[in-house]
Amino acid sequence: MLKSALINVMVAAARKASRSLKRDFGEVEQLQVSLKGPANFVTAADRRAEETLREELAKARPGYGFLGEEGGHRKGTDKTHTWIVDPLDGTTNFLHGLPQFAISIGLQRDSTIVAGVIYNPITDELFVAERGKGAFLNDKRLRVAARLRLTEAVIAVGLPHYGRGDLELGLRELAAVQKRVAGLRRFGSAALDLAYLAAGRFDGYWERNLKPWDIAAGLIIVREAGGFVTDFEGRDGMFTTGHIVAGNETMHRELLTLLQGAAKE
Repeated sequence: MLKSALINVMVAAARKASRSLKRDFGEVEQLQVSLKGPANFVTAADRRAEETLREELAKARPGYGFLGEEGGHRKGTDKTHTWIVDPLDGTTNFLHGLPQFAISIGLQRDSTIVAGVIYNPITDELFVAERGKGAFLNDKRLRVAARLRLTEAVIAVGLPHYGRGDLELGLRELAAVQKRVAGLRRFGSAALDLAYLAAGRFDGYWERNLKPWDIAAGLIIVREAGGFVTDFEGRDGMFTTGHIVAGNETMHRELLTLLQGAAKE
């Protein structure tokens, strides 16, 4: 696995924040049976984890800016570097006691993501990448799957739900892809979907209406594993549009074609 000073800083922050998340996750099962429910508790857990990440990253790189899901954007004295952090990607899973969630930390230098860490505290799977140095899962080098046929592919997708996103468009996209592939999976964490793609577990992935902290770390992990990641126009506008399509070169191209066709219907 990468052992650079930068990656060590990011991994240490993720592991420290994970301690409280693991403890809080153990409490969620008890809260499921209460009348109030666990929603307020999980919001507090999310904020605690983000504050831990911010403090730990600031100790090591005090001048860097910080963009977090909970705390918003804090500018640093170093205008070229910004941490982009999701302390709990997969909040709904966490809320329901499902162990499919992750801490996601990306580092942006100017307009380019140069390092990423995604960590699932429950499985202890640590995905890391640094620009030009490859992507790793714990100590194993990652490569995207080499499948070239959609009929053999398992594709991850993030579907819109009630009150968010274009449901009709989502159903058209789902129909366009579903009839061409071996299977679709909706796991509920964009960060882990991208990490799993980098590990060859998924062959492709698409989702709309995401935020930078959902995908920053995953972008570089997929790319360093040999994958392709763009918006729905095939450009590098994921942070602007919030839309993302990913896969190996062939799967990425095939998915773009299907999704663009669905959008025109």
